[in-house]
Amino acid sequence: MAEGRASTGNDGFTADERAAMKERAAELRAEAKRAKGAAKAEAELNDLLEAIAKLPDAGDRALATRLHELIMAAAPQLAPRTWYGMPAYALDGKVLCFVQPASKFDTRYTTLGFNDTARLDDGAMWPASFAVMSIGQAEEQRITELVRRAVG
Repeated sequence: MAEGRASTGNDGFTADERAAMKERAAELRAEAKRAKGAAKAEAELNDLLEAIAKLPDAGDRALATRLHELIMAAAPQLAPRTWYGMPAYALDGKVLCFVQPASKFDTRYTTLGFNDTARLDDGAMWPASFAVMSIGQAEEQRITELVRRAVG
């Protein structure tokens, strides 16, 4: 089992999960200190771009960068930011969707996930996260469609 995935204590969280929680706490502290308006939006975008640049895997960086471009093109009204150290996009202050790079929790694929504020409802059951191994033209169209639908 990978080191980050093994539980290292009685709390049941892996080292990677604890690190993500610490990143979220730091994000909240930084948020509280930030100015409002354009300066805040610019700082949050810079945080997101820095988080992508720091990804240890070149494939993750490329996927996260392309997902960022597609999400922002599909829904420029979303506010880019980080969430648990991952790229995320908020609508009206709530995270609508996020990118979980494979290297974040030592998983097989990058995930494009949507929170409950996303308007993806389709009957009594629908997917809320999608594995992303690569992005071609078909995936670009699907991602764009999903993001636009999620925003409503």
